[in-house]
Amino acid sequence: MLKTRLNLSFFTVLFAASAVSAAVPASTKNIPTAPDLSGFAAADMPYDKGEAVLVSWPAGPADVPGAVYQVYASSGAAWLKAEEFPAEKKFAADFELPFWAWSHDKAKHAVQLELPQLFSDFKTGMEYSFKVKYVNGKVTAESAPVKAAPKADLFNLARLNNLVLLLVIIVVFFWTVSHAKRKGLFIRRIAGLDAIDEAIGRATEMGRPIFYSTGIGAMSSVPTIASTSILAEVAKKVAQYDTQLKVPHFDPIVMTVCKEVVKQAYMEMERLDSYRDDINFFVSQDQFSYAASVDGMIHREKPAACFFIGHFMAESLLLAEVGATTGAIQIAGTEQESQLPFFFTSCDYTLIGEELYAAGAYLSKEPMLQSTLKVQDFGKAFVMVSVITGSALVMLATWLKWPLVLKVISHIFKAY
Repeated sequence: MLKTRLNLSFFTVLFAASAVSAAVPASTKNIPTAPDLSGFAAADMPYDKGEAVLVSWPAGPADVPGAVYQVYASSGAAWLKAEEFPAEKKFAADFELPFWAWSHDKAKHAVQLELPQLFSDFKTGMEYSFKVKYVNGKVTAESAPVKAAPKADLFNLARLNNLVLLLVIIVVFFWTVSHAKRKGLFIRRIAGLDAIDEAIGRATEMGRPIFYSTGIGAMSSVPTIASTSILAEVAKKVAQYDTQLKVPHFDPIVMTVCKEVVKQAYMEMERLDSYRDDINFFVSQDQFSYAASVDGMIHREKPAACFFIGHFMAESLLLAEVGATTGAIQIAGTEQESQLPFFFTSCDYTLIGEELYAAGAYLSKEPMLQSTLKVQDFGKAFVMVSVITGSALVMLATWLKWPLVLKVISHIFKAY
């Protein structure tokens, strides 16, 4: 009897609970809740020049589709809407900053506000007010205003990888300079530069002049600068052997610089009495007029050696072909890949690629210049090893699903 009464009481309670549940309107089951914005904060944006402020607050269950956040800023007067975005976006994890300089927190909203775009009277160091508002239909919430003042940072921690690389390069450079002064540095032989002594010696023995063309490039052109450094070494040997040197020019500025370079070379060899101002002379600033004039001089004077080193275009074959018909030793070099085949065909030696830029250090044997070449070589080797190692690690991490390794590698090799 007692057991029957207990069963009846249980079913009665269960039926009543079901009835109450059915009586509750369905619209009250999924009522949206407002987030807690008491953790809203504003601070100077790190690693910038003092024009941005970072506002942040914790993410929470209220960040549902359809809800939005509105960020407001004020300089003391009215509030301006600075940002508006869906509640499920803009987290600290979205910032493109390296792991050693930023906490990629997925549980915190973070927004960078560029103040010069908001306030026409923006001043670095001035305090501004900020607040955030949550809107989801009729449910709203607003944080208390907070203040922050942007300021310029002296050090960008995000570029620490660049600083480390720069320090390594500096250390390697000074080591190579010290080593070059004590023991010298090995630089592979460049046939075109080794042939300079042969060309000058042949001109001296035959009593014929040497023609040297710096091309049609301006003085700001890197190949022209490299050509002047080679001209300095050629002029030293010419002064030493008292050989006749002629340098026709396309650009008057280049002519002026080369005059000083050649004069300095004669002074260093203590043969200033043999120097003549007409070694360097201006021809024409028209491309083919220059080529025709130089061709005529080469054809008439039959030089024993011709140097075509610098920036050359369509006139390269016109010059080199005439020089080849006179039987002169010809040494050429240019950065224009389209002109290299013409020099290969008509010249005895051609400087390829970086041989043109390495010529000054190769000929002068100056420890400081040689060290720059070695540092470049070490840098290229470091880049190649880094690329190969990084690629292998990325492939391995992708295969083994190591997201942390992928993140570290991508941050280390990225420029910020």
